[in-house]
Parts: sequence; structure tokens; C-alpha cells
Amino acid sequence: MRNSTDCLYADASTCGAPAWIGKGLTCVCFKRKGSYERICMSLTPLQEERLRRLKHRMKVYFDASKPDHQEALRALWSATFPGQELHGLISDQWKEMGWQGRDPSTDFSRGAGFISLENLLFFAKIFSTSFQRLLKKQGERGAAWEYPFAVAGVNITFMIMQMLDLDSTKPRSFVRPIFLQMLSENEWAFDLLYCVAFVVMDKQWLERNATYMEFNDILKSTRVQLEKELLMDDVLRIEDMPSYSLLC
Repeated sequence: MRNSTDCLYADASTCGAPAWIGKGLTCVCFKRKGSYERICMSLTPLQEERLRRLKHRMKVYFDASKPDHQEALRALWSATFPGQELHGLISDQWKEMGWQGRDPSTDFSRGAGFISLENLLFFAKIFSTSFQRLLKKQGERGAAWEYPFAVAGVNITFMIMQMLDLDSTKPRSFVRPIFLQMLSENEWAFDLLYCVAFVVMDKQWLERNATYMEFNDILKSTRVQLEKELLMDDVLRIEDMPSYSLLC
């Protein structure tokens, strides 16, 4: 199995070998546009392992004293502003990326932790064109219309964590078991879903001419759109979601 550093810098479409090895699992049926489909509530060994790794990522707090966390932050800067020297991990330069202050670690501590940094870095490296497009258009319409890019990313990670509800003993919707099947196909399904969520949020923001005061409403409508697409017919992978086409 590839480790995280191997896969983070690879093509997202090749991360995680497709596999479905479950047999004799407890399944339930639900109706999807006239046809009944089976969703397994029990997990295959592959799903259990990948879910365990994902849940571990979700529980890692950002620690500015750890060298690997510092290196990930520097890598995010390099991916965001290629060729532009970073003067320090605490610097006014970070405001250019949409952090609330000079020290990004304060935003991580209030948000979803280290995984939100990993998500931003994944987006910046795997879908660099979309990442740069969303980042660079900030400021075009004036401060009243902007959302802080990096802080928005942290909030998107937290929203997806809540939507998937991975820590609950029983799923509250079919979104979670559907996602777990996607996870068995691609270990980086969460990170890909994050990238889709970011472009969906940005698209809705622009279509509504939203202001920062409406950010929470836009985030809620983004979640609704993601859930709708995950439940669509023929959406078996994150790449099958209609909004995935927004990424480039």
C-alpha cells in the first residue's frame, strides 16, 4: 500500500488500487430511481483499513512545533506561490493566502486540524489550475465580496467530516456507506471530495453574488449539492460526480 507522501505527489486518479473483496456482508436495499440497490453496512477488510487511516488523519491536531507539520506548511506556500520566498512560518505573507492573521496555526487549531492542511496541499498540487484560479480571483470584486480562501478551505474540511459522519455507530443517511464504497476504490476519496466541494462552493458563491456574511449559508447549500450528487445513479466514484468536471 502506498504511503501518504508517495500518493500526495502522484496523479490523483492513480491513488489507491481499485478493489472490492467483501463477501457475505450484511446489506440493506434502498430504491434509487426505480431500481433497488444494495449498500453494505458492514465493512470489508479494505474499507476498515482505509477508514481507520482516514479517521486517524482526522484526529491529528496541527502542531507548529513538529518538523513534518512545519514542512507541510512550507510545501503549501511553495505550491501556492511558486518562486516566492516565504519569510517565516509566522509572517504577514500568509494573509495573501486568506489566513486570518500572521500565523496559520491559529486557524488550524480552531478548525479541522492537520487534515485541513493536507487537503489544501492536495488541492494545490493535484488540481493546481483550479486552485490558482480560485485563489487569484480573490480581490477582483472588492473586499465586501471576498471570502478568505485558506480559512474557507479549513471550513470545507470540517463540513465534509460532519457530512460523512464517520464516527457514528450507525449511518444517519446513505451518504456514508456510499462514500465508504468509494473509499475502497480510492484511498484518497476524501481529498478528491474536498476538491469538488471547494469548486462547488466557489461556483455557488459567484452565482449568488454572496458576501462574507452569507458564507455559512453557502457552505450549507454546498453540502446539499454534494449529498445530492453522491446519491445520483451511476455515481460510483468521486470522479463520476457531475461537479467533478469543474476541476482542472
